[in-house]
Amino acid sequence: MSRFKIHDLEALIASRAAANAQASYTKSLLEKGPARVAKKFGEEAVEAVIAAAEGDRAGLVNESADVIYHLLVLLKSLDIPLADVEGELQRRTAQSGHEEKASRKG
Repeated sequence: MSRFKIHDLEALIASRAAANAQASYTKSLLEKGPARVAKKFGEEAVEAVIAAAEGDRAGLVNESADVIYHLLVLLKSLDIPLADVEGELQRRTAQSGHEEKASRKG
């Protein structure tokens, strides 16, 4: 059995985007538009922060999965492929974090 990868989730979201909204939570969320997807992503991010602040390891793992899923749905709602985010991460990691952060100022 191969290990689950984030690209597997991206592909699953793409397939569910083509499904019927009655059968797919992903499709029903996408039909509500990027603003609603963004709100849901934000809600999940707050829940992850709370779990982390409380030291709830299992809760943070669960909420992190929700955050990643909803982020990928948000990207899908705006037609942004995960490869674009990976490209930005690659660009940023070509230098130290301090250098990268300083380059964003100004």
